[in-house]
Amino acid sequence: MANVTASMVKELRDKTGAGMMDCKMALTETGGDLEQAVDWLRKKGLSKAAKKADRIAADGLIGVAIAGTTGALVEVNSETDFVARNETFQDMVRQISTLALKTGGDLAKLLATPYPGKGHSVDDHVKETIATIGENMSVRRTASLSVGSGIVASYVHGKVADGVGKIGVIVALNASGDAAKLAEIGRQIALHVAAANPQAASVDQLDKAIIERERSVYTEQALATGKAKEFVDKIVEGRLRKEFFGQVVLTEQTFMGPGGDGKMTVAQYLKGEEKAVGSPIKVEGFVRYALGEGIEKKTTDFAAEVAALSKSS
Repeated sequence: MANVTASMVKELRDKTGAGMMDCKMALTETGGDLEQAVDWLRKKGLSKAAKKADRIAADGLIGVAIAGTTGALVEVNSETDFVARNETFQDMVRQISTLALKTGGDLAKLLATPYPGKGHSVDDHVKETIATIGENMSVRRTASLSVGSGIVASYVHGKVADGVGKIGVIVALNASGDAAKLAEIGRQIALHVAAANPQAASVDQLDKAIIERERSVYTEQALATGKAKEFVDKIVEGRLRKEFFGQVVLTEQTFMGPGGDGKMTVAQYLKGEEKAVGSPIKVEGFVRYALGEGIEKKTTDFAAEVAALSKSS
């Protein structure tokens, strides 16, 4: 019997996209011969995933899960919205988001986590589902938030089933008061994040390089108007606060939820709710996933393809 090593299994898996245990079995059955193992998997119908691996998967679902004071998000992509409406796919996304509660935002760890009741990993289960449904799929990213005292609230926009949709948000609020009231506040903040898409929870959490770039632009603009140098810094800091931070920082944004008057900031909204909660409220952080953001989607010109075929015939 051939000595099947982990590196041999990995090589076959990379080549075929088949599951780890299937690759090991194929190598064992073929005496460790890689090419014969490929054929063995093909005959068994276990290398289907590899044939679809080059297709762009930019659709799919965002999964959200909350347990106690921890929340998790995952993005699981498919090629079409048709698959996203498939209950099997939805159940898989929901299960993966639940598993993500224990992997701390580590994608590699999540993919290696045993899939419940299947005897293989999340990664292998996705590949198995590719072969079953017939589209390329991938677990693209994951994130999680936890608080020691307070709540993690969530919101799913474009929900197609419980816990899965097109935009997912989790928000961590640190407080020690009324948990039910805090959960209600957290949901309003999560709704706001889904709509306003801030870049950071507070000014302190915003990338310093981004702030300096904006400051430089405002400074050049102020100097170009002929303003006296002693007034420029004050003008720049005012514009940063009102124009820039007010657009990209959660606590500085105009609150978009119930009770918002078009002037009240998120920070002011939270301050106003502290009496009802019975303690100070601090936004520890948030994560917002929008399906397919950052993925370059292929566009096809059907008429051009037909014309090209006509010329070649």
